[in-house]
Parts: sequence; C-alpha cells; structure tokens
Amino acid sequence: MKPAKIVGHHIHPMLIVFPLGLLAVSVFFDIAYLATREAAFATIAFWDMLAGIIGGLAAAVFGFWDWLTIQSGTRAKRIGAWHGLNMVVVVGLFTASWFIRRMDTFYIPSSSALTLSFIALVLALIGGWLGGELVERLGVAVSPDAGPNAPSSLHGDRPPIREPARGRTAR
Repeated sequence: MKPAKIVGHHIHPMLIVFPLGLLAVSVFFDIAYLATREAAFATIAFWDMLAGIIGGLAAAVFGFWDWLTIQSGTRAKRIGAWHGLNMVVVVGLFTASWFIRRMDTFYIPSSSALTLSFIALVLALIGGWLGGELVERLGVAVSPDAGPNAPSSLHGDRPPIREPARGRTAR
C-alpha cells in the first residue's frame, strides 16, 4: 500500500491545517463570548466547530491511510498510533461540546461544553506536536530526495540536483 498523495504530496498534512485552525478559532470565539456575553461569538464558535469536526474526520481518513503505510515495529508506527488516537479524542471532545451547544437557540455554551473544548484544545496541541515529531524528527511523509535543491514534485521522478562537495567549485 502506498501513502495517499496528490501531485506528489501527502494529502493528510494538507488537510489538517483547516480543522486544527477552525477548532482552535472556535475556542478563541468562546473566550470572546465569555468576555463580552455577545451571542454572535458563541454562534461563530458553534459553526467553526462543526466545520472543524467535518474537516478533522476527512483528515483522519488520510492520516489512517498514511499510518497503515508506516513500517511495523518502528517508533514512527507507535508515535503515529498515539497521534491518531489523540486526535480522535480531540474530535470526539469537540463533537460532544458541539452537541451540547445545539440545545441552546443561540448556541450559548454551557460550562461543560466550554470545559470539553478547552481540554480538546490542549490535547490538539499535544497531538499536533506528535504529528510534528513524525514529520520533523522521524521523516514520515518526507521525500528521501528532499533538500534545498530538490526538483519540483511536478517534474516526476527526476533525481535531485546534488550540491558539489565542500571545498570544490561547480564547473
């Protein structure tokens, strides 16, 4: 099985920015609601949360697909499992918060809905760090030919441009 890619790039990392951003922003709108008691902020948080949940589920499909392609018995496979489980909990907590808010005409969050969202945001930071560990430290989803002079992924399977050895000049 090969990782899920489009035009040479993994799909999962492309998709995660939207749900993470939307879910984080929903918490900021909750804080704005708490500070002002303006119902519009609660409504914006509600709809941001819904969009983030839907986006998170879409990203999860491709994240799971990519996880299946990681070699078994590796640290990357273990970190990937923790990352995936963590992010499923994050989406679950935001979903529970969203359902609680649905009960109010103006989507005003109760203290339990707010608590779930705040806990979910902290867990999202942890899950995001784990995802970063996979890419930045363990090289998951990083091309083996990556480098400052690697050719564009749009140019197919051309070998990367190699830098001259130190002390030598290119001719």
